[in-house]
Parts: sequence; structure tokens; C-alpha cells
Amino acid sequence: MPKNPVDVHVGNRLKLRRALVGMSQDRLGQIVGLTFQQIQKYEKGANRIGASRLYQFATILDVPPAYFFEGLEGQPVIARNGTTLQAAVPDAIPAPAFGREDVDLLRAFHLVRGPALRRRLIDLVRAMAEAADADTETRAA
Repeated sequence: MPKNPVDVHVGNRLKLRRALVGMSQDRLGQIVGLTFQQIQKYEKGANRIGASRLYQFATILDVPPAYFFEGLEGQPVIARNGTTLQAAVPDAIPAPAFGREDVDLLRAFHLVRGPALRRRLIDLVRAMAEAADADTETRAA
């Protein structure tokens, strides 16, 4: 059976937050009474996280429970009978999966003090991405 995209998204957000606070899968598992393998399954979306467990994770990781669903707005949901239910807000972009480099970059970014410098860093990264896209388009032409 394929993984439910909502479970994958929630698991991804769990992984991101756990990594941002510097907690290992093993430590999180110890706190809630699970093995690190179970935490891995949650983070990969292989197992669905129940509401009480999700609330427990939110409390431990110091985020509101809604944090785990941010970025899902407008995404369709698969009903138990297999039909696709369209969400109320169409055309939302799904949140990307976060890897170790993403987490490292975010940690480093949070160490930068001063909103003006942080804004300049964001502008720099966007300019680099746009230049890379333009270079790719030029090569393809």
C-alpha cells in the first residue's frame, strides 16, 4: 500500500523539528517510550501518527500541533474508500522533503543575528537559485 502524502508530510515536519532542536531519534523515542525504529517509520510516513502521539511530539518539541500540518493547505486527501477529496484551497504547493543539508542551512541561518543581514542572505540565496535556473535554461536551449 502506498504511503499517504499527509503522513509523509507530517513525518517530514517531525524529522525537521527534531533535527532543529538537536534531538536524536533514539532520544525522542526514549522520551515517548518507543524505539528509534518506530520514530524512523513515523518520519518516513510509513506509519501514521495518532492524534495523542502527535500532541505529545508537539509538546516535547515545543511547537503547536498545527506545525506538523503547515504547508498542506489545499492538498487533496484520499478517503478510506480510495476516492480523492479536494481540499478547500486549491493549487497550494506541497512542502518539500527536508534533508540534512536543509537542516544544517537552517541552523546556521538562525545563528545569524540582525534582520538586515538575514534578509541579505535570503536575497543572495534567491539570486543564486535564479542564476542556476537561467544557466540551466541556457544550456537546454
